[in-house]
Amino acid sequence: MAKVILSAVLVLAIIYIVPFLVYSLACVVTDLKPPEGVSPARFLISVLISKVGTAIAFVLIFYFARSSLSGHWLLYAVIWWLMFIIGEFGQAIGPNYSWKEAIAGVISETVYLPLSAYVTNWLIGLK
Repeated sequence: MAKVILSAVLVLAIIYIVPFLVYSLACVVTDLKPPEGVSPARFLISVLISKVGTAIAFVLIFYFARSSLSGHWLLYAVIWWLMFIIGEFGQAIGPNYSWKEAIAGVISETVYLPLSAYVTNWLIGLK
């Protein structure tokens, strides 16, 4: 169980830090602006809370299906990536979310999902 918890903590760190770096770079390179009307600290805490749920689900699904997923971490990452990419496009079509934000999201997910899947497989996959 310690490896499952460690995996969840590491995945949380990965899926929180990578988007922060990508969106920060996007703000510097493009005219992408941070959310208005909310303090940066409150925004970052809200993102952290939502990422906690994602990290727990990501690790527990892999853990309970590890007999099928172990060694197939890239496939696991691609499945999550497809789900998140479709979500990015859906948000971009809707209000209050730009295509620049969606592209930054796609870049983030393209980096953090394989990295998270690799770490999860390394820690809790079948040896």
